[in-house]
Amino acid sequence: MNLKFLYNNKTLKERRREFRKNQTPAEKLLWEHISKDKIFGLRFLRQYGAGPYILDFYCAKIRLGIEVDGEIHKREENKIYDKDREKYLEGVNISLIRFWNDDVLNNTTEVLKELRSKIQLLNKK
Repeated sequence: MNLKFLYNNKTLKERRREFRKNQTPAEKLLWEHISKDKIFGLRFLRQYGAGPYILDFYCAKIRLGIEVDGEIHKREENKIYDKDREKYLEGVNISLIRFWNDDVLNNTTEVLKELRSKIQLLNKK
């Protein structure tokens, strides 16, 4: 695999920038809790490119991507896309954790608890 195109592929730069400008309310809320090394001193980046995909959030140190999903991800064609994406990310050794928008907005404490647990598991590897 050509690592030159694995991370932040230049062809997706403008799209990543647009995503950062137009975050969903759930993404904004989660970002408030994970930015500036707030979780275990880990640095997360927003709208980070991994191959042909853009992750909502990514921590390079532990190779963890975070996705915050809305209703569109319940559609069958999106479920297939998401499975293909997960398979690709696993193939390049990136773990992924997903949260629903509603959970981030309405149950933030539990989302952060689950995220911390995932991080602790990855740190044990």
